[in-house]
Amino acid sequence: MTPRPKVDAALTKGTTPKDARMTPADLIAIVLSLLWLGVAGYVFLRAPASEPADQRVDSLRFIMTLLAIFLPVAMIWVAALAVRSSRIVREESRRLQAAIDAMRQTYVADRQAGVTTLQPTVERKLNEIAKATQKTESALATFASSRDKVTVSLEPTASDTSAEDTEQTSLALGTSAEDISAPITTPDLIRALNFPDTADDEVGFAALRLALKDRNASQLIQASQDILTLLSQDGIYMDDLRPDRARAEIWRRFARGERGRVVAALGGVRDRSSLALTAGRMREDAIFRDAGHHFLRRFDQMLVRFEETASDEEIGALSETRTARAFMLLGRVTGTFD
Repeated sequence: MTPRPKVDAALTKGTTPKDARMTPADLIAIVLSLLWLGVAGYVFLRAPASEPADQRVDSLRFIMTLLAIFLPVAMIWVAALAVRSSRIVREESRRLQAAIDAMRQTYVADRQAGVTTLQPTVERKLNEIAKATQKTESALATFASSRDKVTVSLEPTASDTSAEDTEQTSLALGTSAEDISAPITTPDLIRALNFPDTADDEVGFAALRLALKDRNASQLIQASQDILTLLSQDGIYMDDLRPDRARAEIWRRFARGERGRVVAALGGVRDRSSLALTAGRMREDAIFRDAGHHFLRRFDQMLVRFEETASDEEIGALSETRTARAFMLLGRVTGTFD
């Protein structure tokens, strides 16, 4: 975690006692005030004293004389205070800008540190899952071969032999564990498409392990992982997006091939920064563009199969996954929902 002293220093910078010291504007105001008072006093003292007494003590004339003497002085000091206030406002603006920049740098450093710390652990977990999948495939293949040998050695009856022949015909040579394993359940698929939250998310990794055994699910998982990794390079994370939630009926209509305004609600991502960065990356980065279109195709294919058996609650849960948010972001940028 990046320490916070940089932000504190930026916030306290500029609050030194120098704000209370004499400034050039104050010195100019003092000089002008003294100069004006000197000139006014000289003129007042040099005024003729032969006037009648009633004119010399006229109150209205006395007030006008005071205003003529002190009003310019007041205006000089108002201008000086305005200059001082403007300087203070500029310094406060610079200090706040420095604090904002420091906070932004701290945030980016924290996110990068978190990703750097978590990614090796997640990759290690994924490698373990891949190795476990390979072991499972080998074990299933061994089990199938052993079963055939035992069946032959037991000299089964005619009915058993016919059933065995039918089974061996349906399982051709080269059949992988993905073809003979049970399809992944809907809750596990939804959990896998959201990916594990942390390195200790055992439930998430268990669902991901099951998804990698399913051919269609594993292809979507790989495409989603690729596009999420590319998006993270621009600081775009699905947890930061809060898209508008679309009704399950809209997802069903999209899965059935409808386009246009009826499904426009699926592009509910409103983050302008993420939309702009993604659109620019789609235009300029050929690798990102190919990965994005590949991911959109895989998700569309999955959604067509998913919609046939999923309930409205399950479709709503799917729309909250990180993979679905990436689909909504890329779909809006590429015009998929138009």
